[in-house]
This record gives sequence, structure tokens and C-alpha cells, in this order.
Amino acid sequence: MRYPVLYLQHGSFENETSWSRQGKANIILDNLIAEEKAVPMIIVMDNGYAFKPDENQAVNNPNRPALVFEEVMMNEIVPLIDTRFRTKTNRENRAIAGLSMGANQTMRIAMNNLDKFSSYGGFSGTANFPSSDKIDVDTFLGGIFKDGEFVNESLKVLWLGLGTEEAEIFPLTVGAFRDMLHEQEIDYVYYESVGTGHDWLTWRRSLYQYTQLLFK
Repeated sequence: MRYPVLYLQHGSFENETSWSRQGKANIILDNLIAEEKAVPMIIVMDNGYAFKPDENQAVNNPNRPALVFEEVMMNEIVPLIDTRFRTKTNRENRAIAGLSMGANQTMRIAMNNLDKFSSYGGFSGTANFPSSDKIDVDTFLGGIFKDGEFVNESLKVLWLGLGTEEAEIFPLTVGAFRDMLHEQEIDYVYYESVGTGHDWLTWRRSLYQYTQLLFK
């Protein structure tokens, strides 16, 4: 038997163990699969800090290594997983998601590689962070969102989640992104975790909701 794959990324000041230790991803998915609310899947969690030798490797570096991590993801991680595990290797059976910094990184990866991914989940983050300005669809992520019909055809699931008690910058930046989606008539799912902030309760709830929509 072969399985679809979810690539799931952590946030700032965290690492590849965070979704297992704090996020309880294994327990959440075990319960969903047992209840037949989610399909069995492989979840891959890697360290999102990828730097070239001459780059500033400080965690608080404002120019975080989104593009370098994309190279690692597409050239190393995805091929390795498809070689070592019994995966379904078409785009319809490959999803990606992340929280905060990881949401920014994975959105860039997904939209730059729509031939490889069919679902995206952003938990408390989008690729326009930290700007809450109106998004210019002609330039944002290379203009990929300019063609709303193409995005709708390409993404089976476009999912955004946010806690109702997050710091103001997060609803502002995610709100600007949602405004752009509405203007481009792009379909998406939006979820609010009531009473939670920029914390693991929000992200556990987000994972619980998002994974129920995948690979169906």
C-alpha cells in the first residue's frame, strides 16, 4: 500500500521535533484516522532553517531563508521521502502546511511548485507577513495569484487558520491576504480558533481541521 504525504513545518525558534512534542501531530492524526475522519498519510517534518554558507544565520534575521529552504525541500527532502517510503508521488497526493514562519515558507514553496503540491495550509501566517498593505497581485509571489481561475484549478485545498486572540499583526496580515483572495475570486477555507492566540492550541486545532480535508 502507498500513502499520500503531508509536509508540515514548524515556526520561529522551533525545530523539526516541535510538531511531535508540542503539536501532538501523531496523536491528532491517530485519532482522526481511527474515527475515519482523515485518510492514512505520511507526515514529514524537517528543520526549516536552511542557510547558504555566507548568510547571516541569526534566528532573528529579517531576511529568513525561505528561498534556500525551498531548494532543500524540492531538491532533497521530497525526492528522499519518495525514494525511502511507499508514497503516492503525484501532486494530488502531496500537501504542505506550516505555522507562522512555516506558513510563510510553505506558501512560497507550494505556489512556486504547483506541479508538486495540490493542497496548502497556513496556520497563523501568510507569505505577505509582516506587511498588512494591500497586496499587488502583479508582483506578489511572482504574480501567481493574478489568475484566480488557475489557482482554483490547481489547489484542491487552500486553508487558513488563526486564533481569535492573536497579536494584531497576524489578523492584519492574514486579513490583507484574504482580501486579495476575495478580489481574485479564489476559493479557500478560513478557520478561527476561539479564545486562543499565537500558540500551540491554535495550531493543534488547525491541524485537526486541515487534515480532515486532505486527499479526498
